[in-house]
Amino acid sequence: MKRSLRFFFRYWLPVAAWAGLIFYLSSVPSLDSGLAETADWAFRKIAHVVVYAVLTFFVFRALRHGHSTQIKTALLGAGVFALLYAFSDEFHQRFTPGRHGRLHDVAVDAAGIIGVVLLQQKLLSQKRPLRH
Repeated sequence: MKRSLRFFFRYWLPVAAWAGLIFYLSSVPSLDSGLAETADWAFRKIAHVVVYAVLTFFVFRALRHGHSTQIKTALLGAGVFALLYAFSDEFHQRFTPGRHGRLHDVAVDAAGIIGVVLLQQKLLSQKRPLRH
């Protein structure tokens, strides 16, 4: 397999697949969890955080390892990409029957995005170069 094709499958296919999953879930008119109202609300908010944390991680990974982008640039790029995708997702939901695009959901998504950016920054700053 050509290097560019392997590169795509290894780094960008997870990004595309995860973004596709988000788009698909946003297209479902009702994602009823069957939980009590308060538990359902908490479940949905946690899902927002986790889904966008994973998207941010995948984009960071693709930028950092796939393109050898500097850490800070890759973190910023991943965060901006995921945040823009969160806005577009909520906009998309405005046109889906039974769904509502809400800005406060973007804020919840941003919690997952910021969490991954800060965690990655902390983890990568703790790595020490190998001594020869």
